[in-house]
Amino acid sequence: MSEKRPGQGGERYVPYEERTGKESTVYFTRDLSAEGLKKLYERVNSGITGKVAIKLHTGEQYGPNIIPHEWVEHLVKTDLPDATIIETNTFYAGDRDTTEKHRETLQVNGWTFCPVDITDAEGTADLPVKGGKWFDHMSVGKNMLNYDSLVALTHFKGHVMGGFGGSNKNIGIGCADGKIGKKMIHQAEGSDDQWSIAEEELMERMAESTKATIDFFGKKICYVNVMRNISVSCDCEGCLAEQVVTPNVGILASTDILAVDQACVDMIYALSETDGAAMRERIETRHGHRQLSYMEELGMGSRRYILLDTDHADAPIQPADAVEGVVPFVELPIVAERRRKAQEAMAAMEAALAQGNE
Repeated sequence: MSEKRPGQGGERYVPYEERTGKESTVYFTRDLSAEGLKKLYERVNSGITGKVAIKLHTGEQYGPNIIPHEWVEHLVKTDLPDATIIETNTFYAGDRDTTEKHRETLQVNGWTFCPVDITDAEGTADLPVKGGKWFDHMSVGKNMLNYDSLVALTHFKGHVMGGFGGSNKNIGIGCADGKIGKKMIHQAEGSDDQWSIAEEELMERMAESTKATIDFFGKKICYVNVMRNISVSCDCEGCLAEQVVTPNVGILASTDILAVDQACVDMIYALSETDGAAMRERIETRHGHRQLSYMEELGMGSRRYILLDTDHADAPIQPADAVEGVVPFVELPIVAERRRKAQEAMAAMEAALAQGNE
C-alpha cells in the first residue's frame, strides 16, 4: 500500500482567475444584526426540512467574539421554532470537555432559549468518508444522526492551527465527537502530542471529517458565515483570544460550503494591507488554503462563485466591493478587561507550574 502524503501549497492564496469550474451562488449583506442574519438564512433555507439541527460554536465561558446569542434566538423564534442547537464536547481541557462543564458553559453564554443537544454525551456513531485519503469513516456524536437537516451557522475567524475557521472547521471539528473523532483529526497514531498533526495534513483530515457530515445530510444543509469580531484566534480560546484587529465585514450564505468559505477568504484578501495583514499571515503560516483546495479535490463544492449583494437588489459584486468602506474594529472596554484578566490568570498558572517543576 502506498504511503499517504498530504498535498502542498496551503500557504498560497489562489487568485480567482486561476480557478476553474462552475460558479455557485453566495449571498452577502453588510447588516451585522439579528435581521441581517435572518435575511441571509432565508436566501439559502429551501432544503431545510424535518427535524433541524443548528451547528454553531457556542464558545468558552464569556467568549467575547462568538455570534451573539440574541441574534440566534431571533432566528430560532422567527424561522426555526422547533430547531435544536447541536454541539460536541472538546478534545482539549477547558470549559466544555465534559458534558457537565459544557452544560454550565451553555448557561453562562446565554444558549438557553432552545434545546441544546451535546450529541456525543451518550455515545458516538461512525459515518463513511467517501473518497477519503486519511479516513474511511469519521466518529461523530451519535445524536446528530437523529436530525433531518443541518444549518451550519459559523463565526468566521482565525484559528491557531487551521489558519481560519469557516463552515468547514465548524462542521469538521465541531461535529466530530470529543474523544475519538477529534483525536483522529488532531493526533498522529502513536504520538503523545495531542496536536501532532498540522499544516496540509490537518486541513485534509478536517475536510474529510466535514465530508462525512455533509454527505449524511445531502441537500438538506445550508451555510451561513458571520464575519464579525474576526480574531486570529478561534472561539476555543475564549477570553484568551488575541485582540481583534480585522474590521467587521458582514454575513455570507450559500448552499455550497466551499464557495462560502472561499468567498470569506477572498474578502480577507480584498482588505487593505493594514486591515487584512493579521488574518492573511495566520492563514498562510498555518497553510490554511489547503482547506479550500482539498475540499475542491473531494468534490465538496466550487471555488468560483457569483457574489450577490442583498443590500442592493442582489446586484453581482466583487469581494473588493463588499469590503469597501469597512471601518477599524473597536474593542469594547469590558472585552479588553476580560482578556487582560484571563491572560494574567494564565501567566500566573504557567509561572506556578514552572516553579513546581524546578
